[in-house]
Amino acid sequence: MIILTRLNGPAFALNPDLIERADSTPDTVLTLVDGTKYVVVESLTELIARIRWFRASVIAAAGAFDVANLDLSPNPDGPNSGGGLNSPTSGGGSGALTLVPTSGD
Repeated sequence: MIILTRLNGPAFALNPDLIERADSTPDTVLTLVDGTKYVVVESLTELIARIRWFRASVIAAAGAFDVANLDLSPNPDGPNSGGGLNSPTSGGGSGALTLVPTSGD
């Protein structure tokens, strides 16, 4: 999420993946994929810088995980205790995949 300021003052958080277009008219107008429009104080250059920073922070955070030592099993009892990644009842019945860091050897 990026923090932006509406033209009339209040700050708000926005998921930059929802931005379809940004126009400078001279105010910065954001058009989201659903057609919602926001007029913000930040310039087009500042908006792009914030989006770049946000995306870089997501990539950096993802890189902080040691993927080789992650337990990718959706079943909290381990990968060989019934159910698999494609089982809708594994992981407590939700079908959700939980990434659990494991201790490295």
